[in-house]
Amino acid sequence: MTAAAALAPAVPGRFGSYAPEEVTWLLTDLSSVALERGTEDREEAIQSGTHYSEMLPVEYQPDAAYLALFDAALEASAGRLADAVARVGELVWDAAAAHGQTPVLVSLARAGTPIGVLLRRWYRASRGVDVPHYTISIIRGRGIDEVAVAHVLARHPASAVRFVDGWTGKGAIQRQLTAAVAGWVAAHPEDAALDDRLAVLADPGGCTELHGTRDDFLIPSACLNSTVSGLVSRTVLRDDLIGPGMFHGAKYYAELAGSDVSARFVDTVAAAFPAAPPADDVPAGARTPTWAGWTAVERIAAEHGIADVHLVKPGVGETTRVLLRRVPWQVLVRPDRAEDLRHVAALARARGVPLVDVPDLPYSCVGLIRPVGR
Repeated sequence: MTAAAALAPAVPGRFGSYAPEEVTWLLTDLSSVALERGTEDREEAIQSGTHYSEMLPVEYQPDAAYLALFDAALEASAGRLADAVARVGELVWDAAAAHGQTPVLVSLARAGTPIGVLLRRWYRASRGVDVPHYTISIIRGRGIDEVAVAHVLARHPASAVRFVDGWTGKGAIQRQLTAAVAGWVAAHPEDAALDDRLAVLADPGGCTELHGTRDDFLIPSACLNSTVSGLVSRTVLRDDLIGPGMFHGAKYYAELAGSDVSARFVDTVAAAFPAAPPADDVPAGARTPTWAGWTAVERIAAEHGIADVHLVKPGVGETTRVLLRRVPWQVLVRPDRAEDLRHVAALARARGVPLVDVPDLPYSCVGLIRPVGR
């Protein structure tokens, strides 16, 4: 029997630490499989051609000082986050309503999952409506989980489906989603209304119309890994584990339940929701994607002699990921954003990574991954 044959898709509502009604996880449970590799070993493997989705980083366990930074960031940003949830929530609602639908949220595991939970809570708070929320896998260079997409579209009209993530960096996932939706619609013309626009809280990359803000600010869920995302790992796609007809995989770290702040994060933000939907005060045309982030990343890569743009990770969320699970080379920082970057500074100090002030940086910060051999 193959490893894949011994596994089965996750039972909806029996995976992760969110309440079952908050999200349906369309993932295969790989909790019993040893997938973690050390940071240096994993980085060398990735840069040598092994796809990042075939293994997992070791889960970072923060110390008390770092958790205090998370707590402070959550308290300070809850109102701003709640406003961004409400703003993008209204855009998502209107996009579905234009087709006579209420939204069906499909968040991209795992950074999108807490945002999908928050959007669902916003609709309940603002309209008294419970909308469906699924979370599925999309993997850069490998595509979206078509088994999961088929599962959703067998139950809901394509025009209702709205894809959700936390933030954009340079826009790699938006590009992957656009390609995935185009491929799906080409094969399934009956789903031509499927919308490839990613709905995010923050869009500093200028990649999507559906954003709460384009400011590159700290979304505290970026500070941690599974313990703020329902105790679920990054998604995994490996031929020996995921066979035909199976969802992409992930692990559920039940042993970390004592450190889980997933519910506290969404509870704190939801408690700060505005009393009424905020007015869309963005000028006409200002939501049009500019892809300025991708252009900036290409320039930064050239300035630092980096051949692969995927080693340049722009924005607070992506820089944090570099420091948590990659091998960072240096972090470029806008000095005027220092207050929003205290957790970045703490992680960089802990790993001996230099912080380099760049006053005209188009993001709050940019993480550079060390090319192997440098």
